[in-house]
Amino acid sequence: MIENWLEKLPETSHSAAREAVTSTFGAAPIHSIDPVLGGASGALTFRLGVGNRFYLLRMETSRSPLRNPRQYACMRIAAEAGIAPSLRYANDDAGAVIMDFITARPLSAYPGGPLGLVSALGRLAAQLQATAPFPVLGDYRAFLGRMLGYIKGVFAPGLLDEHMEGFERIRIAYPWDPARHGSSHNDPNPRNIIFDGEKLWLIDWETSYRNDSLTDIAILVENHAGTAELEDGLLTSWSGCAPDRVMRAKLRVMRQLTRLYYAGLLMAFATKSSDPIADLAVPTPDEFRARVASGELKPVALETRIVLGKMCLAAVLAELRTDGFEEALRVCRDG
Repeated sequence: MIENWLEKLPETSHSAAREAVTSTFGAAPIHSIDPVLGGASGALTFRLGVGNRFYLLRMETSRSPLRNPRQYACMRIAAEAGIAPSLRYANDDAGAVIMDFITARPLSAYPGGPLGLVSALGRLAAQLQATAPFPVLGDYRAFLGRMLGYIKGVFAPGLLDEHMEGFERIRIAYPWDPARHGSSHNDPNPRNIIFDGEKLWLIDWETSYRNDSLTDIAILVENHAGTAELEDGLLTSWSGCAPDRVMRAKLRVMRQLTRLYYAGLLMAFATKSSDPIADLAVPTPDEFRARVASGELKPVALETRIVLGKMCLAAVLAELRTDGFEEALRVCRDG
């Protein structure tokens, strides 16, 4: 038993942490408390050992004006549906959550290899979108437009003009119907997906709200479905039918929106840089992975975020210039 477990936390978090633990476990002793590293949100996370089980204590450290006030409602809906780990305690006012701790195994260990994984991811997305709809937060496109306007000053004048023009073309062509939007995680990147050896879980719901159904699908395809076979497998398991021409066109266009969104998130950190970025020269994905593996690029370093953001922007630019993208816009617009 650890008598002084609160000393593991910053003093400013003691009151909220004590309330969370006491409300959840009563007088049960804390056997262990260990920090869990790797999150990008800035929240403090700890693995608590209570009885013969482990739980995750998550504490928000700050609340910026950009904080999503709907995230706890979304987390509860997802947990009740078995998509997020079970919640034992959630206090939105204090920014404190206790949930079941999930011991992660590599996604590469999922049965059936890459095709088995993408099929399971498609089913997970469909399960999420079948829940009670998440609360409305706002228009994804409006958020993205503000982000792009914000990061435009990070680059040399004119360097993002083609991206901005492409974004406007997408806004005009892509059918946006809020009445048909549903529950969306909005950031199902590989770090937010846990495989426990039997099933997949989604974690980190800071960006969740009601959105277009292809948002999550585009992100999953980007990260896990690098071939036509894998893309078809993910789309089929998600929709329940083979993808048709319209679905493929909408996905192709949505992938550019999500790439721009991630570029905005990543490049926002570059606003602290003194010199404007003058080009979009980037490594290939294989070269990027090699630089990370060698230690040349550190996973959470500012330089790495900038490189990733530029890779997103370069990918968008390359796609905007293809004839296939023009056709996808036309199909989105005209059906």
